[in-house]
Amino acid sequence: MFGIENYFGFIIAALILNITPGTDSIYIITRSVSQGRSAGLHSVFGITSGILVHTLLAAFGLSVLLASSPLAFMIVKYLGAAYLCYLGLKMIVSTKSGAIAMGLAENTGTTTVTNTGWHIYRQGVLTNVLNPKVALFFLAFLPQFINPSYAHSTLSFLLLGLTFATMGFLWCVCLSLLSSRFSARMRANPAIETIMNRISGAVFFGLGIKLLTEKA
Repeated sequence: MFGIENYFGFIIAALILNITPGTDSIYIITRSVSQGRSAGLHSVFGITSGILVHTLLAAFGLSVLLASSPLAFMIVKYLGAAYLCYLGLKMIVSTKSGAIAMGLAENTGTTTVTNTGWHIYRQGVLTNVLNPKVALFFLAFLPQFINPSYAHSTLSFLLLGLTFATMGFLWCVCLSLLSSRFSARMRANPAIETIMNRISGAVFFGLGIKLLTEKA
């Protein structure tokens, strides 16, 4: 079907990969624990959008550039690592609430004005798109389930990528809802919230360092 071979096997493999703890799941859980359900869900949408971007890159062959050009790989990796470290440091040094520190709300003196979730959604997209390891993963994983003789392999890439993104989205929504619910009482205490925000910042910073030290 559409050049896809062993679609059921792909679903099983995708399920295992999605539930295996990785950078995306750690990022979403950390957001949800420190900033609540809304932040977690916006992160889920951002990460999922990033996965769809990688799917498009793989489908149209642009991910080959990262695989074949060490310079391009290093540039994207450094940008991604720097962005994660920036988010982490911003949370560590901020004395404001997690929502204000990460741009979900704006402190205007006596009032706090809540913005849209666009800011945190964009951060989720960037943290995923600027991870070249994800691009290389899609480039290596998806072709294993595509018939090499199929004339419209782009469509095969898109269908497999959409399947993977949908499964990941459902799993990450569950992670976000559960982690935000269990941490709700802790966030209600300002002192504990500050500690959680700084721990979350350290996690983001650690993810950035991890990405920086990874090799292609």
